[in-house]
Amino acid sequence: MPPVGSITVPATATAEQEQAPPTHKASRSFGKAWDDIREGFSQRELWGHLGWQDIKQRYRRSVIGPLWITLSMAVTAAGLGLLYSTLFNADIRTFLPYITVGFIVWNFMLGCLTEGTDTFIANSGLIKHLPAPITVYALRTVWRLTLMFAHNLLVYFVIVAIFWVDLSRPGYVMTPNGSGQPGIDATILLAIPAFVLLAINGGWVAILFGIISTRYRDIPPVIVSLSQLMFFMTPIVWTTDDLTRLTPNGGEPPAWRILVAELNPLYHYVQLLRAPLIGNTQSWHHWAVVGALTVVGWSLALLAMRNYRSRVSYWV
Repeated sequence: MPPVGSITVPATATAEQEQAPPTHKASRSFGKAWDDIREGFSQRELWGHLGWQDIKQRYRRSVIGPLWITLSMAVTAAGLGLLYSTLFNADIRTFLPYITVGFIVWNFMLGCLTEGTDTFIANSGLIKHLPAPITVYALRTVWRLTLMFAHNLLVYFVIVAIFWVDLSRPGYVMTPNGSGQPGIDATILLAIPAFVLLAINGGWVAILFGIISTRYRDIPPVIVSLSQLMFFMTPIVWTTDDLTRLTPNGGEPPAWRILVAELNPLYHYVQLLRAPLIGNTQSWHHWAVVGALTVVGWSLALLAMRNYRSRVSYWV
């Protein structure tokens, strides 16, 4: 029997206290956030293995396995390439490669955004039982999407082989009233650092939106809903030359038209990788814009890691 004046604390209250997220300031420091990111990158075997397992599990017992990724991309690119080349009166020999590469890059970017929002929620079991940096799960997502990107590149190589004569010819034009392009040459090697930069951006997107979505579960469906609008607002199936065509009455097009593309950050990401792959003129302002967004994005991701990294395991 408890002594007079004593207070008995219910067992439920003690359990709630044990499950409450840590609130001490020691867990909220940029040093710990940076250590999490650094250790996450160092555990390449872990997130690399998990990414491979995702691909194997998704196409388990399938006849052609991951080649479904390639086949789906080929059918989509061919169908929409034929449709939009007719609508825009464009040469299919140069317009189809343009759309194909646009779709390949877009799928990678969209995957980083949509799957990135679900990266911690989908790995809730591992986060609760595996003592690993949470950066590992973001890198797992980016690595899985990189493998899918590599499968889709098979479609690109086939398209380039079919239309090599036209794509390698200096001065080719994709659309009426469009400017001549230099053609595929040694600048195609710029696609390597361009993709590396895209993958680096995919890392901060998965971390930042993953943390936000873990706390606010309405974010993933909102991103999915906006993805269709973002697709049509980005030059994937249309070109910036279409914005600068003459108006129907023969006058000059309004100067603000080109801003529809230039103010869209996704356009710079797409063009950064698409231009060297199809022999288009590479504008260095795309590198400047993407580089600036990379710095800003990782700064925000580091800030989110500092404030909420320790809470992720309680939110999932």
